[in-house]
Amino acid sequence: MTINTPATTELQPTATDDALPRRFADFTTMGEALDYAAQGERGLNFHDPRGKLARPYPYREMREDALAMAYRLIAHGIKPGDRIALVAETSPEFAALFFGTIYAGAWPVPLPLPTSFGGRGAYVDQLAVQLSSCAPNILFYPPEIAEMGADAASAQSVEGIAWDDFIARPATPVALPKAKSDDIAYLQYSSGSTRFPHGVAVTHHALLNNLAAHSHGMHVQPGDRCVSWLPWYHDMGLVGCLLSPVANQVSADYLKTEDFARRPLAWLDLISRNKGTTLSYSPTFGYEICARRVSSQTHASERFDLSRWRVAGNGADMIRPDVMQRFVDTFSEAGFSAKAFLPSYGLAEATLAVSIMPPGEGIVVELVEETELSGGDSQGDRPQRFRAIVNCGKAARDMTIEIRDEDGNILPDRQIGKVWCTGPSLMVGYFRDEEATKACMADGWLDTGDMGYLSDGYIYIVGRAKDMIIINGKNHWPQDIEWAVEQLPGFKSGDIAAFAITTSGGEETPAVLVQCRTSDTSERQRLHNEIRERVRSITGMNCIVELVPPRTLPRTSSGKLSRSKARSLYLSGEIQPYELAA
Repeated sequence: MTINTPATTELQPTATDDALPRRFADFTTMGEALDYAAQGERGLNFHDPRGKLARPYPYREMREDALAMAYRLIAHGIKPGDRIALVAETSPEFAALFFGTIYAGAWPVPLPLPTSFGGRGAYVDQLAVQLSSCAPNILFYPPEIAEMGADAASAQSVEGIAWDDFIARPATPVALPKAKSDDIAYLQYSSGSTRFPHGVAVTHHALLNNLAAHSHGMHVQPGDRCVSWLPWYHDMGLVGCLLSPVANQVSADYLKTEDFARRPLAWLDLISRNKGTTLSYSPTFGYEICARRVSSQTHASERFDLSRWRVAGNGADMIRPDVMQRFVDTFSEAGFSAKAFLPSYGLAEATLAVSIMPPGEGIVVELVEETELSGGDSQGDRPQRFRAIVNCGKAARDMTIEIRDEDGNILPDRQIGKVWCTGPSLMVGYFRDEEATKACMADGWLDTGDMGYLSDGYIYIVGRAKDMIIINGKNHWPQDIEWAVEQLPGFKSGDIAAFAITTSGGEETPAVLVQCRTSDTSERQRLHNEIRERVRSITGMNCIVELVPPRTLPRTSSGKLSRSKARSLYLSGEIQPYELAA
């Protein structure tokens, strides 16, 4: 048995606007937010792989299903503070279970779906590690992955239940616990947390404060509608594209992430059919793949109407202005405006949003000399080279951002340092990991682990501090090395991972893993030499170049390259490079 689907031949989406006065997430708890949204006509809408509406799910109906889930959980013995792990499929079942867990006073813990790489064993191991971290009472999973879910649950002595089986149980109404604003709302596993997972504990107060910042930052207005393919186990998908629509009473239209991966242009088809104004976010690679999928012989205006795309959000990875320009070049004839781009910056440890670009300002780029990025000066005979750094907006509502040096001193405008932030939406800490919490939080401030600078109230992110490659005392950004290789014919974003390793002689040296699609050994040798010379010409460094098979480099839950995991897999021998001719 599953949640009932309306037996109508002509499905209608939930309303874009209704008579319910909009409240910008000014609630005590997330359960209270759904209670209010359920009084109106808006809701979630699930679409099939081709973008056809398959299941409208009004908030009113979602609340009824969530309450039924809460009654079942309580009857099963679940108590406030228990953790309930949920494999985060984009579906009504997950949404009802997530909110049902909240109504029951427990903590929902969204976990990833299987990906197309890594295989069954790797997925089961990943689930098992995260289950070990959050110690849940139950792991719920869709019936399609019942075997893998059951294996992961069994490995950690956790009860595993396919959600169809759970939904078939009776739901007898009982008294629900009274939630408080300082109670934990959910645990979010931060992007890339596989081997050493960090469960980010977020309170209702922190969550709703950040969700209010979304609506104020994007200037949510009548006619707005959210469109998303982002996964619900990642903070941008869960918080930005599921919880924010509920708390701000916005209807949302969804494609499953795996459907977007197969047919990315279905995302733009869905936006084109939207009769309201669209709010839709994506990491850079989502825009890139859409621009690449439109052939030079195709007129975008014949298929798409993107004129009502009001907020084209960009976040979750380094924003590349060249990709954004390519998207504009491809889709401007279909009505897309470059002013719709809304760069932002955030992380799970701050619930989500730290900064948001004011709507209508688009992509703003500054050119920074690369020696400034590495802490040096531009003196000497070396030609100046510049990197384009994208403006990520102003501090979100109630958030404060500072740039500090290694000693904690606040730096003035336009000096690069570590990005710190503070505000009501910061996490309580990492679940059951006090040491890791103390390593990044001090006196109510969060060390984001990112490097950047402020300029006239705007934040520019230049890279991750922990990704920095330090050779002979000089800092190098892996993005610069990866970008240099991407400029060679036949490579694209995500094909290259750069990081530092220690040689047998104890020296630090950069290593570059490159996904190679040719089977010709002589061509591989030529590429190897060309890449090595390319990196040396750009950075002045000799490096280790390894060609690896396609689909080898790991990605995080948001789809971006995970350099840290690539490094770990390479050093452990799990990534096996191609052999080159002696």
